[in-house]
Amino acid sequence: MKSSFLPNWLGRMSYERQETMLKLFILVFCMILSFSTRLFSVLRFESVIHEFDPYFNYRTTLFLADEGFYKFHNWFDDRAWYPLGRIIGGTIYPGLMITSAVIYHALNFINITINVRNVCVFLAPLFSSLTTLVTYHLTKELKDSGAGLVAAAMISIVPGYISRSVAGSYDNEGIAIFCMLLTYTLWIKSVKTGSVFWASLCALAYFYMVSSWGGYVFLINIIPIHTFVLMVTGRFSHRIYVVYTTVYCLGTILSMQISFVGFQPVQSSEHMAALGVFGLCQMYGFVEYVRSVLSPQYFNILFKAALTLLGAVALAVGGILSATGKISPWTGRFYSLLDPSYAKNNIPIIASVSEHQPTTWSSFYFDLQMHVFMFPVGMYYCFSKLTDANIFIILYGITSLYFSGVMVRLMLVLAPVMCILSGIGISSILNNYMKNLDINKQEKKTSRKAENTDASYPIKNEVATGMIILMTFFLITYTFHCTWVTSEAYSSPSIVLSARSGDGGRIIFDDFREAYYWLRHNTPEDAKVMSWWDYGYQITAMANRTILVDNNTWNNTHISRVGQAMASPEDKAYEIMRELDVNYVLVLFGGLAGYSSDDINKFLWMVRIGGSTELGSHIHENDYYTPQGEFRVDREGSPVLLNCLMYKMCYYRFGQVYTEASKPPGYDRVRNTEIGNKDFELDVLEEAYTTEHWLVRIYKVKDLENRGI
Repeated sequence: MKSSFLPNWLGRMSYERQETMLKLFILVFCMILSFSTRLFSVLRFESVIHEFDPYFNYRTTLFLADEGFYKFHNWFDDRAWYPLGRIIGGTIYPGLMITSAVIYHALNFINITINVRNVCVFLAPLFSSLTTLVTYHLTKELKDSGAGLVAAAMISIVPGYISRSVAGSYDNEGIAIFCMLLTYTLWIKSVKTGSVFWASLCALAYFYMVSSWGGYVFLINIIPIHTFVLMVTGRFSHRIYVVYTTVYCLGTILSMQISFVGFQPVQSSEHMAALGVFGLCQMYGFVEYVRSVLSPQYFNILFKAALTLLGAVALAVGGILSATGKISPWTGRFYSLLDPSYAKNNIPIIASVSEHQPTTWSSFYFDLQMHVFMFPVGMYYCFSKLTDANIFIILYGITSLYFSGVMVRLMLVLAPVMCILSGIGISSILNNYMKNLDINKQEKKTSRKAENTDASYPIKNEVATGMIILMTFFLITYTFHCTWVTSEAYSSPSIVLSARSGDGGRIIFDDFREAYYWLRHNTPEDAKVMSWWDYGYQITAMANRTILVDNNTWNNTHISRVGQAMASPEDKAYEIMRELDVNYVLVLFGGLAGYSSDDINKFLWMVRIGGSTELGSHIHENDYYTPQGEFRVDREGSPVLLNCLMYKMCYYRFGQVYTEASKPPGYDRVRNTEIGNKDFELDVLEEAYTTEHWLVRIYKVKDLENRGI
C-alpha cells in the first residue's frame, strides 16, 4: 500500500525495494558522518599534518609524487640518522604513500587541482568512510543487514578508531584498518563459498594490508588460527582447504614483493603459524584421500606410524633451522605482546614509547564507552549460533581484547570488532523485543489478547518497552560521549597545542612550528641538529635540517649515544657532540607553559637507553634519584641530575622567571616545585632561540677554543 507521506516514485516501489533504499540511505549517511566527524581539527585549526610519524609520511609522499616510484624506491635519505643515512625504499611500508600519490595524480588528471598536502590531510577521513562500508558488509556476512547498519553507525564515531583517523593524522593506520576489515570480509566470504575467486581477492586485500602496516602480522596469524580451530572442531572441509591454500600461497608470494618484508613470511617466527597450518591442511587432505582408499584397519596403522614419523621430522627440521638462524627469532615487539614486562626489562627503547604501554581500564571506557558491556552480549549471540564465520569473529574479538590490554596502540585493532559484536548484540536485542511489541499490538487489534497471553510471560509488552527505551538511552549517551571525546581529546593536532584560559577562552601554542621555522631560516643548510628521537621526523620535514636520530628507532646504539650526551655533564656531553658533529641541540621544556610531555619527563628513558649499551655503561639510573629513590628537580634532587646537560638546557635562565603568582621564581608548573639549580651558566653551549612560551629551546654548540700557537 502506498504511504501518503512517501514521494510518488517511492510509494510505487515494493516493500523490499523501499527497505533497500532505506538501508542504502542509512549507510551513505554513516559514511558521511564518519568523514565529517574527523574534520574537527581542520575546522578548529588550519589544514595541517600533525603528530610525528605523519610528517615523515608526508615528506616521502611528496618525494614520490614529484620524482616517481623508481627514484622513491631507491632514495637514500642523507638528512636522517647522520652520519649513517637511511635507505627509504627498503625500510618503509609504501602502501600509504602510493595510495596518496595515485589519488593526487588521478585528481589532477581530471583537472581537480589539489596539492599533495591536502590529499594527505584528508586521506584518513576518506578511508574511514570506506571502513564504515566494509564494516557493514562484514557484519552482514556474520548476521544480517540490520546488524551491519548498527555496526557501521557505531564505527563511524567510535573514539578508539577516530583517534588514528582524524584529518591530518596521516599515518599507516589511517588506511590499514580499512585493509584489515576488507581482508576479513573477503575471508568470511571465501569460507562461506569455498570460491577461489573470493580467496584470490582476499589475498590481494592482504597484500594491500602488508604494504600499508606492520600490523599485518596479526592477520596472518588470526586467519591460520581460525582454520586450525575449524580443523580441531571437525568443521574443516574441502571448501576451507581450497580457500586457505589459495590465500596463503598467493598472499605470501605477493607480500614478499614488499622490500621491507622480503623473505620474512618464510623465515621469521611470527609467520610460522601460517606455514604450519598450511602444512597441516596438506596433511589433512592427504589423510582424507588415503582414508578413502584403505580399509579402516590398515588406515589406523598407517596413520599412527606416519603421524609419529612426520612429527619427529618436523620438530627436528624446525630445531635445526632455528639453531642455524634460517628461522629468525621473534622480535622484541612480539615478545612484548606475550610478556608485557619483556620490553621494560630488556629493550628500553620499545618500552619508552607511550603507545607501547599497557592500557588502563579507564582508557577502555574512554575509547569504547558502551561497547565495553555490549561486547559480551554480541559474543553471547555468536556462541548461541556457532557458524564458521561466527567462530572467526569470536577468535578475533578474544585475541584483539588481549593484545589491546597489553599495548594501548592496539586499541585501534580492538575498536572495529567491538563495534561489530556490539552491532550484533544491539540488533539482536532490538529484534527480539520489537517482535514482542508487534505481537501485543496485533493481539489488541484482533481482540484476542486474553487468549494468546503467555502465562509464563505476563508483562511481555512492559519488559519489551523497557528494554527498547534502555537501548535507546545507551545509544544516545554513546553519541554524546563520542562527540565530546572527538572534539576535546582527538581533534587538537599535537603540532599546535591549545588550552583554556581562566575566562574560558582558548589559548593557542604554536611554538613547534615557530621553532622549526627559525631553524629552517636561521641555520646553515648543512647544520646537524641533535634532539631526542621523538622530534626527528618533524625537524627533517619542517626545518629541512639533518638530524641524528628519528622516530624510526632502527639503531639502538645511535639513540643510546644521544641519550648519553643528554644525561652527561657538559664536558662529557661536549665530547659526544663533537664526535657526532652536532651544530645545534633542540629540547622541549614545559615548565613555563605547563606542558607535561617535555624532555624532563622523558629524561629517565634517555638515561635507561643511554646506559643500555657498552659505551654508556658508566650511566646508572640510580645516580639520578635521591637517596630515597625519588626523581626530583628541586634542591633535594640528585647532584648528577642537577648538573647534567638536559637539566641545564631546559632550566637555563628559568631561575629568574616568575611563572605563577605567589610562587618563587623558577617554579616549574609541570613538576609543581621550585627548581634546585638556578644560578648557572653554560660552558659549551649558547642559547640560540627560545620560543614564545618556552616550549622549544635551541642551543648552538660552541666551537673549540683557539689555543694559539
